[in-house]
Amino acid sequence: MVTARRPIGWPLLVALTNGRARISDERLTAAVRDKVILVTGSSYGIGEATARRLAVAGATVLLVARTEDQLQVVADEIRAGGGSASVYPANLADPTAVEELVRTVLAEHGRVDVLVSNAGKSIRRSIADTYQRFHDIERTNAINYLGPAKLVLELLPSMRERGSGHIVNVSTAGVRTPPMARWSAYLASKSAFDVWLRCVAQEVRGDGVTTSTVYMGLVHTRMSEPTPLLNKMPGLTPEQAADQVCTAVAERPHNITPPFVRPADAVGNLLRVPTDRLLEQYFWRTGGGKKR
Repeated sequence: MVTARRPIGWPLLVALTNGRARISDERLTAAVRDKVILVTGSSYGIGEATARRLAVAGATVLLVARTEDQLQVVADEIRAGGGSASVYPANLADPTAVEELVRTVLAEHGRVDVLVSNAGKSIRRSIADTYQRFHDIERTNAINYLGPAKLVLELLPSMRERGSGHIVNVSTAGVRTPPMARWSAYLASKSAFDVWLRCVAQEVRGDGVTTSTVYMGLVHTRMSEPTPLLNKMPGLTPEQAADQVCTAVAERPHNITPPFVRPADAVGNLLRVPTDRLLEQYFWRTGGGKKR
């Protein structure tokens, strides 16, 4: 059983920098009861917390991740609490595995009402440390862009045929703020799927399929732990992040964006050169000059 961790930092600061959205249990239940919802990356972190809350609200959750044992732990605990959960281990970076996943899910459940595309890979590495590691870029894109895009492509035909469906992209606030050194592979991959899905949304809304993007602020999970700086910053717990995802599932907004993102985006575009120079100085002052 996952125990909710306390927010790191003052609650007001956490809310201002990372956003807070709390949908009531009653509203969520009314929106998702008896819906079939597929959640990727649901073995840990945001995906796990989201799947648990959706199951409590009466949804049938389909748990997707690579680690079958951990998925089974989550599913067993959901069922023990009276919820409905099915386990589908799959490597989303493998297109053939994605095709098999969707065939199996549609055969067993008949439909997927909502896709929560949450699975992702984080990587923080300078370009000097990437010279001989092109595979870092390939793997990050496979998980953050190509895999999610393939999953959407496989699910869209059935959604459009039924005239109903919703896709929630759990993205990062980093794609909306000025780019930062060391995060090139990660932010590029997340930006690629973000733009791709926004383009697709214009083509499928007329068929009853909607999309929402959650530009998630910092969340303290296993993914963020390897970066010491992030551990010192105010951030959300996985359960608080799941509130935002569940709000997107139920309310179907175009996007959910932390308060700091829009002004940061505006300043970054208006003062692009000074902003880049400022972040460049930060890079060099934090050890960026060690390799060439």
